[in-house]
Amino acid sequence: MTSSTAVFDVSELGTSSYAVACEVRAGLMRPTKSLSPWLFYDEIGSELFEQITRVPEYYLTRTERELFEAHSPSILQEMGLPAAEEQTCQDSAQPAQLRRRVTIAELGAGTGTKTGILLRTLAAVQRNVVYQPIDVSASALEHATKLQVEIPGVVVRPRVANYAAEEYRIDRTARCRVLALYIGSSIGNFAPEEARSVLKRLSAQLLPGDNLLLGTDRAPGRHKPVDRLRAAYDDAQGITARFNRNVLTRLNRELGANFALENFEHVVIWNPGESRIEMHLKSTTSQTVKLPPNSAGPAMHIQFRAGETIHTENSYKFTEASVAELLSSAGFEVARTFLDTKELFALTLAKVI
Repeated sequence: MTSSTAVFDVSELGTSSYAVACEVRAGLMRPTKSLSPWLFYDEIGSELFEQITRVPEYYLTRTERELFEAHSPSILQEMGLPAAEEQTCQDSAQPAQLRRRVTIAELGAGTGTKTGILLRTLAAVQRNVVYQPIDVSASALEHATKLQVEIPGVVVRPRVANYAAEEYRIDRTARCRVLALYIGSSIGNFAPEEARSVLKRLSAQLLPGDNLLLGTDRAPGRHKPVDRLRAAYDDAQGITARFNRNVLTRLNRELGANFALENFEHVVIWNPGESRIEMHLKSTTSQTVKLPPNSAGPAMHIQFRAGETIHTENSYKFTEASVAELLSSAGFEVARTFLDTKELFALTLAKVI
């Protein structure tokens, strides 16, 4: 990258068809059929998810955005950065720890819309900011790169990677510490052991003085009945149902499968024992789906019973205690938690132990 106003072309990058084929073959051969949620995010799926974030029932994105708007200055001050109005030409007189610059790296960045709020605040403090969005969706990252046009001083270095399954690298700019973002409650898509693995892989790239900002959806409580939680994943407009079924459209297009979308129903379940929302695609009839031979193996004939499901997503819900335990197990320590007034969602700032 040579210019802070250049927009990178990431359209040629993406998750390989071999990786898709391997995941699909493994998932559909399990006794309980499942597909990894990263398969949702082709170009169409990424756009459908952006639509989901705007439906009335989906409070998560709206609430998290409000937290960023209310607390971005406090997040940076908690890290030892001065507020924008405190920044003066005597900056060099401040202690070295306060003058140490910050680069932002984000896992599962998507379009970077909420992150833009924090980037604007940080750019006002240190003027030049390197932003490293990492995402499985190349089309989403194309949108994220536009932040360097919209926010003076921001330089975007996008990287297409499946951070949960592939190696990725966070670049450490000279004399900069890293603020890693993992927001949107994306950590909730992983079972507890997998979530720890994702965070441990991240912490292995961080150093003392670096931070993590983790966004988590809260477990049901006084202001969040289970019905409200379930509705967030089954909106009245049916956009989430389209998003769920789109994974089958992707498999038809990319792998030559012959899923009949009309034979699969979008199903949402609250599992209180695991503290998670589950999304499934339920076969409404007995049927056989064909998967042609590909780079990952020979042809497959996948049998479905009427009522059998493909488990497509988990979304775990957290308490402050369970977030602290997860972070501690991955090498982090909670520094401060930011909650909305109804305690629907949390942003947790953690430091490397």
